[in-house]
Amino acid sequence: MKAFERAGGTRDDIPRVWAQVVATARRTTAEGLVVGTSGNVSARAGDVVLVTPTGVPYDRLGPGDAVGVDLDGRQVLGDLAPTSELPMHLAVYRATDAAAIVHTHAVHATAVSTLVTEVPLIHYMAAALGGPVRVAPYALYGTEELAAHMLRALDGRTGCLLQNHGTLTYGATLDQAYDRTAQLEWMCRVWLTAAAVPGRTPSLLSPERLEEAAGKLRGYGQRG
Repeated sequence: MKAFERAGGTRDDIPRVWAQVVATARRTTAEGLVVGTSGNVSARAGDVVLVTPTGVPYDRLGPGDAVGVDLDGRQVLGDLAPTSELPMHLAVYRATDAAAIVHTHAVHATAVSTLVTEVPLIHYMAAALGGPVRVAPYALYGTEELAAHMLRALDGRTGCLLQNHGTLTYGATLDQAYDRTAQLEWMCRVWLTAAAVPGRTPSLLSPERLEEAAGKLRGYGQRG
């Protein structure tokens, strides 16, 4: 059972979840993770996946513009066409316990996607994404081929880079998915900054150090 359904999510939650999808999409542009209508956001409301539409500026979206599909990709809500990256979103929902997904064209992460096959372990926050972040090989956007590459890169992870394209992260909530995107972009920026210093090579964490941090992160934050 998916995370959203475990939390009691149903179709009755569509207006609330759609408002969160729109707010998160607007946040990606406000915080510089996407330009124009690039990138996309989705979240589950029971058996409906609410997703941003293709080619529509996020500031123009309102309560009556909700776009929903089922897990087979059939549109069940709204008149606007869903994002062209729908195959990626549906692949994640079918294969994981994701309740929300954020896909961006963040500058530093996209730059790193052209340089490496795995984000160097520059910081322990990689543990918050499940381990070293992989780069999915390039494929044309909106294709099942790209979705398949992405799923392999996500194995055991909650985020990945898409070669010459951008980022994709998921979580139990839109806030969590967005935070993972922001952390991934930040880590990529740190590595690029350190790697650009002439004559110096950035120190990297060992897998053992990362696992040590992962254990500590599991107990991070307020409890009760």
